[in-house]
Amino acid sequence: MKFILSWALIILVVVRISAQEKKELFFADPTIYVDGDTYYLTGTGGQKDQPLGFSILESKDLKTWSQPASTSGSVHMLLTKGDHVYGERGFWAPQLFRNNDTYFFTYTANEQTVLAKSNSLLGPYRQKKVAPIDGSEKNIDSFIFKDDNGKFYLYHVRFNNGNFLWVAEFDLKKGKIKPETLTKCFNQTEEWEATPNFESAPIMEGPTVIKLKNKYYLFYSANHFKNIDYAVGYAIADSPYGPWIKQENSPIIHRSIVGENGSGHGDFFEGLNGQLYYVYHVHFGQDQVSPRRTRIVPVAKEWDAANNVYKFKVKEDKVIVPIMEQK
Repeated sequence: MKFILSWALIILVVVRISAQEKKELFFADPTIYVDGDTYYLTGTGGQKDQPLGFSILESKDLKTWSQPASTSGSVHMLLTKGDHVYGERGFWAPQLFRNNDTYFFTYTANEQTVLAKSNSLLGPYRQKKVAPIDGSEKNIDSFIFKDDNGKFYLYHVRFNNGNFLWVAEFDLKKGKIKPETLTKCFNQTEEWEATPNFESAPIMEGPTVIKLKNKYYLFYSANHFKNIDYAVGYAIADSPYGPWIKQENSPIIHRSIVGENGSGHGDFFEGLNGQLYYVYHVHFGQDQVSPRRTRIVPVAKEWDAANNVYKFKVKEDKVIVPIMEQK
């Protein structure tokens, strides 16, 4: 009888774990946009059986997510392949932002960065002229930053025997970079950026930039995304172009900190409670990379008076595992 009960208990646990996995979110390279009292989440991949492009979910508390209330079908798509947008494959790494009364959506497709726009946060996002931002060479992982003076900058990845971060001033109206301003951010220099667990060329990607007290903070991921040591660090500069000083307390997100492999490539946002958060992805499990799971972690910033900069640290004991609301 004890043997039978033990196996019944094991089966019950497995069922519960399977149910939890089915409810979990599987957006890689995620980003969260805050509008009013609601959070909106999108990223690479996402929802089962969705068409190529980007779907979106909404939440009031960051923990439980659902389709937007206006969704008529099973999945709400912000942008869909073929619907007046560039790209046939490899829809990756999106970013949502607003300027004046227009919403913008930047993403990667066909290993090119792309910009589409809409009059509505929930889209659909489209292009008047279907084309990438800069078709002169391959470039991925776009992040558009608006400075206090109204100028825009495109942070992104370019390939040259590896993945390296670059920045250029960006003309939002034309949707193009100013080529004469194109500047490489930095090279691979730190031990944590190149661990031997998955051999690859240098890889630095997934940029996010914020500005605090006239300092620019560039957060990025390093190592190949299949590496268990994929992680997030940051660098600080006095200009959008650098020079960037990498911080000694990097990485701030790593498996040794958050407890899951392949933790990285996400975005910062401020919560409704004023708390700073970083949304990111992790490997599916110890021995499997994809589909990658979505995670959200609160971030603490502390003023370093000696160096006149903020230092960042995640609250690793408060990682949020977002789940899909069960109808």
